[in-house]
Amino acid sequence: MYGAAWCGDCRRSKALLDRRGVDYEYVDLEVHVEAADTAKSISGRTNIPVVVFPDGTHFTEPTDAELGAKLDAVGA
Repeated sequence: MYGAAWCGDCRRSKALLDRRGVDYEYVDLEVHVEAADTAKSISGRTNIPVVVFPDGTHFTEPTDAELGAKLDAVGA
């Protein structure tokens, strides 16, 4: 997951992943500024969070319902 502490959507998505006990790597774009280019290349946008799944799919700014449904689908 690519995000930043100032981003409310990032905090919300991160909290959902944490509540569900999902193992994930969090890339803080304020700390790793160069990773913003990677996140943009994945999503084609500059919006965050960008949540990337092991199957190569991703969500940009997902709602809790969207993220939850995807986690259910992949068994996480």
